[in-house]
Amino acid sequence: MTAIDMNFSLILPEIALALFAMAALMLGAFFGKDRLAGTVLWLSVAALLLAALFVGWGDRADGQSFWGMFIDDAFARFAKVTALAAAAAVLAMSAGYLDRQGLLRFELPILIVLAVVGMMVMVSAGDLLTLYMGLELQSLALYVVAAMRRDSVRSSEAGLKYFVLGSLSSGMLLYGISLVYGFAGTTNLAGVMQAVTAEQLPMGLLFGMVFLLVGLAFKVSAVPFHMWTPDVYEGSPTPITAFFATAPKVAAMALIARLMWGAFGQVPGDWGQIIAVLALLSMFLGSIAGIGQRDIKRLMAYSSIAHMGFALIGLAAGTVYGVQAMLMYMAIYVVMNVGTFAFILSMERGGRPVTALDDLNLLARTEPLRALAMLVLLFSLAGVPPMLGFFAKFGVLKAAVDAGMGWLAVLGVIASVIGAFYYLRMAYYLYFGAERDEPVQMHGGAATWVALVGAAAAMVIGAFTMFGADRAAERAAASLVVAQAAVAEPVAVATRPVD
Repeated sequence: MTAIDMNFSLILPEIALALFAMAALMLGAFFGKDRLAGTVLWLSVAALLLAALFVGWGDRADGQSFWGMFIDDAFARFAKVTALAAAAAVLAMSAGYLDRQGLLRFELPILIVLAVVGMMVMVSAGDLLTLYMGLELQSLALYVVAAMRRDSVRSSEAGLKYFVLGSLSSGMLLYGISLVYGFAGTTNLAGVMQAVTAEQLPMGLLFGMVFLLVGLAFKVSAVPFHMWTPDVYEGSPTPITAFFATAPKVAAMALIARLMWGAFGQVPGDWGQIIAVLALLSMFLGSIAGIGQRDIKRLMAYSSIAHMGFALIGLAAGTVYGVQAMLMYMAIYVVMNVGTFAFILSMERGGRPVTALDDLNLLARTEPLRALAMLVLLFSLAGVPPMLGFFAKFGVLKAAVDAGMGWLAVLGVIASVIGAFYYLRMAYYLYFGAERDEPVQMHGGAATWVALVGAAAAMVIGAFTMFGADRAAERAAASLVVAQAAVAEPVAVATRPVD
């Protein structure tokens, strides 16, 4: 055993967050959890932001630990920073809403932190077992928070549906892992790469890869594994829906890229076809099915499905630029959704939250600045130039064209035009809807205001500067694909020594 095999410094952020979660639980047990709920929430926000700062600070070299089971590279760091920042933003902007609605539970921020720890392990997984451990840590925490409103039948139903379908997807993922292990003789991604040849993918590994993709497609709500998304988004409390729509999506998409490039990077044509089909189905179902929705949260569920389809186009291209475009798309998608859900969290009537599409009618009269910010976000979600969302879609479509998949890019443009209808309809209601007897009141603290206006400003300013995220995404994509190319050489794969 060498020192590099047990390099704990690489997993210091994960260890620190896990220790924080356990310490917070003990504080609640000793001092009374009801009194500390708000304090723990803001401490969790601080812990997540500090972890994001630690992960993203500097330009350190890539490394591995625990016999290649944990990978710390630029790709993992990009995904971790995005997920950590998204989780912190959602918690911060939800504090006022949770307090007003009596939902500020001591356990909620702790469960969010533990879910993020699982996400961080997922995107750094260098082994199928590490992958599964991180995925289940995330999922178990999310099952609980989806049903945290125990007095609501819809919330309990959302949690149960998510649990049952999530268990099914985990079973498929485990079956895929067993197939890959049986035919490759190892669960290490680098070892699986050695069993895959560029000329031919063994049939057993092909089936294992398909089952792995099926299990992970559930996590990103890709069609036809999307059935849980609308019900869970609608039934869960709005802060939980905001979290579901952001950080877990980033982690799952990064995990798909890590798995495909780390284990099957020599045969991108095989998995690229599967991902292209998932992307095509997701784009069109999300764009078409969202048209008939009258609840904003349910509409955002179909919006999420469509956007995951566009992000998958980048992966389907099977190129370095495709991975870069996917990472940029996910980062921009997170910012757009944080701003949109900050607006939704602010909507109330008579002290009760409202999420019906009709509640947007003429809101611009009483809240002109908030309505303008929401208008910018809606245009960006629709991909209207010159908003940043347009450049996100342009990047993944360009990756498809460069990879010889022009047909997928053309269909993506068509799906984007269809989906723009329900975003523009929301904009129409904001400014030209029918007047209501009891208008909606907009509430929310400073964090909600900053999230909404800041996200809208980023959609405009980011079109000119990108805030350096494009260069970070380029380095992240290169670190993933270049590492795959190095592993593809016929070298021995590090394995754990036998005692």
